[in-house]
Amino acid sequence: MSFYINHVKLNRKERSPEGAFFSEMRTIEWLSESNTVRMIDQRRLPARLDHITCSSASEMAEAIRTMAIRGAPALGVAGAFGIALDAINHEFSTISDLKRKLKESADLLEKSRPTAINLAWGVRRVMSVLECQTSISEAQQQILSEAKAIAEEDVQTNFLLAKNGASLIDDGDTIIHHCNTGALAVVDWGTALGAIRYAYEHGKRVHVLVDETRPRLQGSRLTAWELDQYHIPYDIITDNAAGYFLQSGKVKKVFFGADRVAANGDVVNKIGTYMLSLAAHANQVPVVCVFPISTMDLSIDCGHQVSIEQRDPEEVLGLRYQGEAVAPENASAINPAFDVTPNELISAWVTERGIIRPPFTQNLTSLRL
Repeated sequence: MSFYINHVKLNRKERSPEGAFFSEMRTIEWLSESNTVRMIDQRRLPARLDHITCSSASEMAEAIRTMAIRGAPALGVAGAFGIALDAINHEFSTISDLKRKLKESADLLEKSRPTAINLAWGVRRVMSVLECQTSISEAQQQILSEAKAIAEEDVQTNFLLAKNGASLIDDGDTIIHHCNTGALAVVDWGTALGAIRYAYEHGKRVHVLVDETRPRLQGSRLTAWELDQYHIPYDIITDNAAGYFLQSGKVKKVFFGADRVAANGDVVNKIGTYMLSLAAHANQVPVVCVFPISTMDLSIDCGHQVSIEQRDPEEVLGLRYQGEAVAPENASAINPAFDVTPNELISAWVTERGIIRPPFTQNLTSLRL
């Protein structure tokens, strides 16, 4: 995995008046001239816009584990491209050798972040093209073609998500947004933040309250950065200030994405989603979850059947205040990456096929799954 030398330092004065950086670049893309994958390194934002390149599934798995790339839809594309990297960049003597190697690659990629269903979905979709392949060269080309198709479909899917979600936003709305669900979380456009962007670009006045989304601060680092590029008004708030703003009566909507959605409508999403949804529900503020159909997992009845990723405690203990550690030297921490929001707290699902309201199980049929 190698860093591009020419990184870009960003500040508000350097923004182009025409709009966002994402009009000219994608979060993740295949480079045909080198058979590598280039991705925005999300660990470096907002200070620098760096890219990393991956040339193997193992490098892609490391990028996923360390959250150089993140966001459920983007992980689906990353998983697909990871398989394609090992298919294209290795030499195989037989089709059996290729299938055996790619099975190992698939296992590695799926284990790199187990909670988000899109990662496994992207890997398995690409792997499915191997089933009837007998030619190595044909298998390689079909795998790469399928991975590229997933990336292209993601852009179109998220544009539809954005358009559908924007219909739930009224002119003048103040919206609390959790985590990062913009173009950085997908190939382009985004899910929940994409809907806010679409509404704003089509003339609706919106103001976004961006919660920090601790401990990795995807809100204050990534969502605020994206909103800055789009010129959308926002303020950063601490996670535990959400209840204050919801109680004020000024917040009209809560928007977030999803990493997995169960058959009953439970939402598994970034840690803190449950507490935010509880506070919104208590104050009669609609809670809108925006996600592609690929994020649904109809094989599980409820969200509590999902294995929740436990991340390095250092993400919590390593925080600094005025240059000093915020925790005692010998402190321990528990660091779940996700929580489960029960379906009764969700006001609406937004998908590329339309908007679904409760009861979700009964109304699923309208999605034509």
